[in-house]
Amino acid sequence: MMKLKIINKSTNPLPKYETTQAAGMDIRCNIEAPVSLKPLERKLFPTGLYIELPEGYEAQIRPRSGLALKRGLTVLNTPGTIDADYRGEVGVILINLSSEIQTIEPGERICQMVIAKHEQPEMVEVQELGDTERGAGGFGHSGVK
Repeated sequence: MMKLKIINKSTNPLPKYETTQAAGMDIRCNIEAPVSLKPLERKLFPTGLYIELPEGYEAQIRPRSGLALKRGLTVLNTPGTIDADYRGEVGVILINLSSEIQTIEPGERICQMVIAKHEQPEMVEVQELGDTERGAGGFGHSGVK
């Protein structure tokens, strides 16, 4: 099993998976007082977490579906990527897409973090690509029904 080294400089518990088959662990904000977000306002929220990922892994920061549906809050650069060589504090950019002011409370679960394996492929420049049935069909190429 891969091990994630983590420093927790917050008063929150370590991130954890809320169910046995969850892909993402909930991440809490590390703020001392409530912070309000006006409609369409975005802010960077500290977490107090610092991680060391093994080479070949990344951490993806993703929205929590409940916050998105119920309050219109989402992670702005979704998914945010934390590279294995980054050692700074994990920060989360939240944006309020609702029409009302939303308040983030200290220790609130604001996003989820998914750990994923990745590769850096060798680039091979070619003059043409292999054919497929889809070809260059892009956005909406298969219709709506």
